[in-house]
Amino acid sequence: MKIKIKKDIKSQFETIETEKDITLEKLAGSIKRDVPYMILAAKVDNKVKRLTEKIAGPCEIEFLDMRTRQAHLIYQYSVTLLYLAAVKEVLETTDTEVRNSLNQGLFTLIRTKRPLTASDVKAVEKRMRQMVREDIPIESLGACKKEELKQMQLYKIKDYEQFFYGLTVPSSGYLKYFRLKKYKRGVILRFPQPSIPDKMPPYVDNKKMYYAFAEAEKWQRLLDISYVWDLNKKIIGGETGEIIQMSEALHDKRIVEIAGEIAKLKKRVILIAGPSSSGKTTFARRLCIQLKVNGSKPLYLGTDDYFLDRKDTPKDENGEPNFEDLEALDIDLFNRDMNMLLEGKEADIPEFDFLQGKKIFGKRRISIDHTQPIVIEGIHALNDELTPYIDEKRKFKIYISPLTQLNIDDHNVISTTDSRMIRRMVRDHQYRGHSAEATIKSWPKVRAGEDKNIFPYNSSADAFFNSVHIYELGVLKKYAEPMLKEVGEDRPEYSEAVRMLKFLSFFKSIEDDSMIANNSILREFIGGSVFHQ
Repeated sequence: MKIKIKKDIKSQFETIETEKDITLEKLAGSIKRDVPYMILAAKVDNKVKRLTEKIAGPCEIEFLDMRTRQAHLIYQYSVTLLYLAAVKEVLETTDTEVRNSLNQGLFTLIRTKRPLTASDVKAVEKRMRQMVREDIPIESLGACKKEELKQMQLYKIKDYEQFFYGLTVPSSGYLKYFRLKKYKRGVILRFPQPSIPDKMPPYVDNKKMYYAFAEAEKWQRLLDISYVWDLNKKIIGGETGEIIQMSEALHDKRIVEIAGEIAKLKKRVILIAGPSSSGKTTFARRLCIQLKVNGSKPLYLGTDDYFLDRKDTPKDENGEPNFEDLEALDIDLFNRDMNMLLEGKEADIPEFDFLQGKKIFGKRRISIDHTQPIVIEGIHALNDELTPYIDEKRKFKIYISPLTQLNIDDHNVISTTDSRMIRRMVRDHQYRGHSAEATIKSWPKVRAGEDKNIFPYNSSADAFFNSVHIYELGVLKKYAEPMLKEVGEDRPEYSEAVRMLKFLSFFKSIEDDSMIANNSILREFIGGSVFHQ
């Protein structure tokens, strides 16, 4: 039987001869010397499959290692299952909750009769490593029979069973890389990231993000929503309007707090950064309004106007203009202009003409007084190499991201990355006419840029703003679902579209979004924003 296989993400398809009904795992084993990392799953005719499945006939097979989004999630679900099973065995409890992403891993809570100790955590990790050496099969017991949970699959390792809405690896022997760390009142389950699949990332303690997630948990308690099912019940019960208003009020409250802190510290340079689709522009505009309420007259600037002229733009590895890295900006000019403004002098602020590919001068000659703050929004805003010549004492750094604590259940977290991709997909369609397929295709490059230029600097922020709205996936669903359904089965992006549709299926759609204010961060994505006229 002839089939086409693609050994890894950097390979091309090649035709080989193989036996009928061979398992994907056995086929993967035959090429493991030809690939750099362990194969965790496969796309068969653009549909992601567990390695336990058999090849019934001629097809195209693309093997997936942890450098791909699909395989990384499969590893995450699998190592979480291993962790939960070990906790049950060692600590004799099944009352464990997976809360959110944190410090290159998942923050979890283990509820025991006595306080959890570091020794307990070490014992759980030791048992996990024993189970990896034992290479215990992970069985799929089929889909859940409940209608609202039909996308969930039940998996079993030894005598422990748990539902996940993603796939798993065939056995515990695949899960060689992980580490447990006792942290605050819980445990962080850490594992490799897609950029380096066979090594643990350096540990960086991001305390501010921990407290941002803790704040999100408080917001959920105020709204009486812990899981997706709670949100769905409120949507069905006609309580959507109150949820929207309370969620917006919580945003307002936090913006007031941040503006108050800036005023108290008398900061002059406000630097705002966050990953794609965080709502940076709307947040920056709303912060400016609150600063005005506090008596100051902020000047709003974006770093995009300081791009180098197109002829001087650095090139990426493919020889194309690289606008993502810091080197694409005119750092010296930016710092000179900012310092002139801070000193009360007039600066000729450029406007970048993207059609001509160059900065245009003479249109914005600006000066400000010694009390006015400058609000600067851009992907590199938290990187000190953007502002090396500006006095540190003048700076106030804000990191913004939608950090959701709303999960499907105790063990299935909602990925912030997935939420942001849905936001971007809807926005790019609304404002740029892009398809879901185009957004999915570009997303790995977007994520690589974030890993390099944004995430390494978020721990330096003076304040975090959580831009999530607890109800937003119910609103975004009605925009994103039709787009995702348009991705054809023959397209490489089809498997990711299917995964996102499965993810959205857990949410009840909010059809009437008229109550969402025109200054809401969500309007930046669905349209109707007062800041995007």
